Amino acid sequence: MKHLNNKEHWEKIYQHNQPAELSWTEEIPYISLVQIQKMLLPKNAAIIDVGCGTSYFVDHLLKNGYTNITALDISETAISKVKSRLGSQADNVNWIIGDINQFEPEGRYDFWHDRATFHFLTKDAEIEKYISVTCNAIEDHGFLSLGTFSTNGPSQCSGLVVKQYNEERLIKVFAPFFKKIWSNEHKHITPFNTVQKFILSLFMRLS
Repeated sequence: MKHLNNKEHWEKIYQHNQPAELSWTEEIPYISLVQIQKMLLPKNAAIIDVGCGTSYFVDHLLKNGYTNITALDISETAISKVKSRLGSQADNVNWIIGDINQFEPEGRYDFWHDRATFHFLTKDAEIEKYISVTCNAIEDHGFLSLGTFSTNGPSQCSGLVVKQYNEERLIKVFAPFFKKIWSNEHKHITPFNTVQKFILSLFMRLS
C-alpha cells in the first residue's frame, strides 16, 4: 500500500466525503461562536480558523458580521468546497492552503480557532513547532480556542492516530505562553448520531 503524506491523505478525505459524512462536522459551531461573543471581540478582529476543512465556522462568522477572517487548511479540495458553498462571500475571506506547522503568518491574530487539528500532531517536534507558530501568530492577550479529543475520546480519526488530552495536559503543553481561561469536556454528536468526547479550551496569550 502506498504511503500517503499529510496533504495526499487529506485531499483524499475531502475528495471522497461530503461534510455530513465527516464525524467532526457541526452545522452550527455554537461553543466556538459563544467564545468569540464572550470575549467581546470587535467585528474587525483578526480571526483565523486553522485546519478549517469544510467547517461551517467561517459561514457563521460572515453571517455575524466579522470582516477580518482567515481560513487555513492543508487540503485545496476542502477549501474549494467551502468557497463554492459561500459563493461571492468567499471573496471576503483570506484563504490559505498549507500545513499549519509550515505556516508563516504575515500578521497577528486576535482569535486563533483550532477545532480538531492539534490532536493530529503526535510527535514532540510537531507539537513544539505548533506552539512556536501560535506564539508568533497570536497577539498579546489574544485568544487560542482549542478543541481536541479528550482522554475519554477516540484514539484514531480518519485513519490516523491522534493524541488525546485532558485539561491538565493542555495547560502543561501551553504554559508558560498561554493562560487557561476556560476548559470543559464536550460530547460532540456526529452527523451519524454517535458520540465523540472532546476537551474544549480557551487560552489567552500572555505578553
